[in-house]
Amino acid sequence: MKFISWNVNGLRAVMQKDFMAIFASLDADFFCLQETKMQAGQLAIDLLGYEQYYNYAERKGYSGTAIFTKHHPLSVHYGMDQTEHNQEGRLITLEYPDFYLITCYTPNSQNELKRLDYRLSWEEAFKNYLTTLKAKKSVIVCGDLNVAHQNIDLKNWKTNQKNAGFTPEEREKFTALLGSGFTDTFRYFYPETTGVYSWWSYRFNARKNNAGWRIDYFLTSQDLNERLQGAEIYTEIMGSDHCPVGLTVDVTA
Repeated sequence: MKFISWNVNGLRAVMQKDFMAIFASLDADFFCLQETKMQAGQLAIDLLGYEQYYNYAERKGYSGTAIFTKHHPLSVHYGMDQTEHNQEGRLITLEYPDFYLITCYTPNSQNELKRLDYRLSWEEAFKNYLTTLKAKKSVIVCGDLNVAHQNIDLKNWKTNQKNAGFTPEEREKFTALLGSGFTDTFRYFYPETTGVYSWWSYRFNARKNNAGWRIDYFLTSQDLNERLQGAEIYTEIMGSDHCPVGLTVDVTA
């Protein structure tokens, strides 16, 4: 089955930038979005053959996630089981007989790391949430996780070590998440590949110069390792400051 994840930086905005053509060309079983930046009733999309699930932030025009799926889930869960982390529409979980699918938009630590403490508390709650699910069945989690894990995951790592998304604290939390039994699927297939990123600042001609960060991921519980078939980063697809990432895995919905 084919899975796609994309931080669209505003679903209504990307609809004006060939989203429907991109969506059709990728032809995924599951299409997960982050940073939809909308409320219920603000946009109606006709996606023949897909069910649509949205989690909206309480704050208008902010955050938000969605999943479009060809496969009807056994259950749908919005957010985690901790109220303090459920105000910003950052998480959707679909349950299937073979696996759980989670789309996630991890909080950014922001300028001067003013939200780092909240970010770290989110990380701990998120890891606990995923490991609880993993004890029941396989897990596939995707999204903008807002961290470049290794030096090879961003162009200018030396000058970004105190900046949001590449602090030691954030990287350590990501290491701990992988250590709890998850696989970074892109690195599973391409352990030493450099120069492939999923996000570029709108400033300083960053995308033109490929001065990017790999902060969009598919992680899978390690029991799926032998069923992983391929991982992609679609750097050629425009429309957002992020590009889509993909995963193909042998699972049944």
